[in-house]
Amino acid sequence: MTQLSSALALRSAVFQRLAGDAALSALLGGPRIYDEPPRAALPPYVVLAEIETRDLSGDVAPAHEHVFALEVWSLQGGLSEALKAAERVVRLVDGAALELDGVRLANLAWISTEAERLVGQDLRRAAIRFRAVTEPAALSDAL
Repeated sequence: MTQLSSALALRSAVFQRLAGDAALSALLGGPRIYDEPPRAALPPYVVLAEIETRDLSGDVAPAHEHVFALEVWSLQGGLSEALKAAERVVRLVDGAALELDGVRLANLAWISTEAERLVGQDLRRAAIRFRAVTEPAALSDAL
């Protein structure tokens, strides 16, 4: 398991979790979850934003720590639309037992949510940060 393959597996599982949720789709007007939104896409939508991956290996077992962000974008006048969708995202991801391809998810937790109005752009953004720890799937089989 490389750092990049564990990060890709995590992003894929998070994407599937969000895209498959009817309540989030209702808030967004459809399953509008993107790695990068299409140029013509109008908010609201969720973007899988940055991810930082570090080696967290100990003496016995390899592991990776991932700190990643999901962003909810909205055009509505206040922050309510972005925050409602952000709340649903947190409920779906925080502590979720996601199935990752070739990797075992040891821990997944919400860190913070920051919401703001982007001045001059008539956009609202809620940035949600999570921390996850992954390890090789074979390691969990041996334990």
